[in-house]
Amino acid sequence: MKIEQIYTKCLSQGAYYIESKGEAAIIDPLREVQPYLDKAVKDEAKIKYIFETHFHADFVSGHITLAEKTNAKIVYGPTAKTNFDAYIAKDKESFFVGDLEIVAIHTPGHTMESTIYLLKDESGKDYAIFSGDTLFIGDVGRPDLAQKGDVTKEDLAGHLYDSLRNKIMILNDDVIVYPAHGAGSACGKNLSKETVSTIGNQKKTNYALRASMTRKEFIKEVTDGLLPPPDYFPLNVKLNKEGYESIDTILEKGTKSLSVEEFVAKTDKYKALILDVRHQSEFIKGFVPKSIFIGLNGTFAPWVGALIKDIHQPIILVTPAGKEEETITRLARVGFDNVIGYLEGGFESWKNSDKNIDTLKSIPAEELEVEINNKAIVFDVRKPGEYENEHIKDVKNTPLDYLNDYLSVFPQDKNFFIHCAGGYRSVIAASILKAKGLHNVIDIAGGFGAIRKTNIKTTTPVCLSS
Repeated sequence: MKIEQIYTKCLSQGAYYIESKGEAAIIDPLREVQPYLDKAVKDEAKIKYIFETHFHADFVSGHITLAEKTNAKIVYGPTAKTNFDAYIAKDKESFFVGDLEIVAIHTPGHTMESTIYLLKDESGKDYAIFSGDTLFIGDVGRPDLAQKGDVTKEDLAGHLYDSLRNKIMILNDDVIVYPAHGAGSACGKNLSKETVSTIGNQKKTNYALRASMTRKEFIKEVTDGLLPPPDYFPLNVKLNKEGYESIDTILEKGTKSLSVEEFVAKTDKYKALILDVRHQSEFIKGFVPKSIFIGLNGTFAPWVGALIKDIHQPIILVTPAGKEEETITRLARVGFDNVIGYLEGGFESWKNSDKNIDTLKSIPAEELEVEINNKAIVFDVRKPGEYENEHIKDVKNTPLDYLNDYLSVFPQDKNFFIHCAGGYRSVIAASILKAKGLHNVIDIAGGFGAIRKTNIKTTTPVCLSS
């Protein structure tokens, strides 16, 4: 028996490869399927099943492409409806992979079709669950993403309570828990950095599995403090239900090198968004005017999904050399399939042309200390939870996730300063503001981590309504 967790940090997502006696199953695959094919070839195994725990909202699954390449059967839990050929499992239905048994257990709550898969080992003993977004390490799936018609988030939370108590918590304490996501995912509120646990450990440490918790208390706690989901979530669900283009087609379309002149012409013709994915330290020194920075070195794809509102927006890339294909792949993971080319030679070719270059002013935290004494206007673009934990006295919170909601707050006639935790998100925010004509924005290098090393006063929150 082989079980391998294939964890993608950028998406905080865990896919799984299971193999026994020359047969394999994949659970919740990413859109680029070659890694799974390679593992099966190495093990001389045939991929027999592709198990989906639910219709994913935060990424586009590779289930359709993988099925086309392997003839494996796509399996969903009860109530799922797809526009492609899939097997809809019954509750507690068994599937066999080599000497292993995998049991589909319907666990509605995060979504109505949500299903966990219980793996029994060669002796028939319950060994592990692949819990999807029903149970995370330290948290449970948010119940507001599949609200439909008369079904409210409270209704879904009630279903989730029943699923956890009646289907999962009854399993033995030594059963391993393999979730679909870890810390950083927007599919839960406060996921652990750990990506593997046991039922027994979760009963002790997961707030949502408290033995004394009533149904009413559970519903209140899991629905309290939920931030609005990113706009791309329902679009990803639609792709996962209805189908999508092959990643091979997306790569072929996107990996077209453009000279500086072609870059300009294509940007104008298609009203393309220029996306610069270099490191923020490079972007600050110089960039194509009106380009948006979202660096590959951070949680790239989720920020693209949160900040680029139109999933069909034509995109032209400025990347480090050799990073073009990786960038297109990571965009495709969240359904942004309309890359129409990249700047050949990267930013260097633009710099060596006769075209204008924009820059972003960035100052160290020590200089901000002086500016604050002169009544500087400062904005904090971290998440509300980070801000509430500690922030600069009298500074307002304008979270990057919802930056467009705060555009009227930023002054147009005087300099203002923005910071995040370490410098990545503030440069994203600054690039967006500059693209919208606010050239009086100044970044704080090193973010709040650097600010805390100065004498700048920090305090508890005064929230700003959008």
